[in-house]
Parts: sequence; structure tokens; C-alpha cells
Amino acid sequence: MIIRKATIEDIPAMQEIFAIARRFMASTGNPRQWAGNYPSDAMLAEDIKGGDSYLCIEDGKAVATFVLRGGTDPTYDVIYNGSWPNNRLYATIHRIASSGQVKGIFASAMQFALQSYSSIRIDTHRDNSVMQNAIRKAGFVYCGIIHCWNGEERLAFQYDKAGK
Repeated sequence: MIIRKATIEDIPAMQEIFAIARRFMASTGNPRQWAGNYPSDAMLAEDIKGGDSYLCIEDGKAVATFVLRGGTDPTYDVIYNGSWPNNRLYATIHRIASSGQVKGIFASAMQFALQSYSSIRIDTHRDNSVMQNAIRKAGFVYCGIIHCWNGEERLAFQYDKAGK
């Protein structure tokens, strides 16, 4: 699999992946996390402009997408019912989605992230048991609850290479 930075021209393929992911999440008991048309084209364009958006390519076809953003994330500044294990610099994985055509997307994204960062944070909806299982399988530890930019609650996790 090739992982490369996404471009504006990739937005239609990314939106197709997100539509598949929304249907999958709804079918597995998580219909609210990415309700409607989240993420918008404008949000994807901002991620691309910031250099944080990636596309996973298998056999010449886009099969997954994610955001990997280095530096502090303001939504992680306040954590409830827990704490971060340390204050090391970290990167955050956001909006990871797959077409379902290739297994192990989360593991591939983690391998990619760990080439540049030793500490990774991620969050997910309480109803997203599939993602919670993938996160835990990758070695993340549950840290507490954060609130997204829109105020919604998310379960927050951290992976720290130094702690492994």
C-alpha cells in the first residue's frame, strides 16, 4: 500500500470513502458520529491545504484516508474522567476512513504515523466499538473524555512508543 498526501483532486474519492464508512458505522451501531455529510468538502480542503490529509492507495485505487496532524490539538487541552499519561509532543489521527476493500488500514496508518512521531492521540465516539477495538489492538490506552470542536463528547486514547 502507498500512503501519500491527498490533493484537492482527491476530494471526490475521499467523499466516496466517507460515504462507505458512514454506512458501515450506521450498520454497526454508530449512526451519529459522522451524521449528514460530514466531513464537508471545505473541511477536507482545509486538511489538504494544511498538509495533514493522506490517501491510502492499493492497486492504483484510493481505499482509505486519514488526517495526521503534528502538534498540540486544542480539543485535547481539557480531559475529563481521566488524564493524559504524559505531556510529550504528539500527533493526532483524525477522520480515518476506509472503503472496506483492504484490511489493516488502521495498522498501516499507525506504522506511517510512527515513522515521524513517537506519541499519537486519537478519539472516537462512544458508539464506535469497531474503532475502539482497532485503537486498543494497536496499543493505545484509554485516557478519558474530551469534547470536540462542536462540543460532542469523545473517548480519548494515547499511544506512546516510549512506553512500549
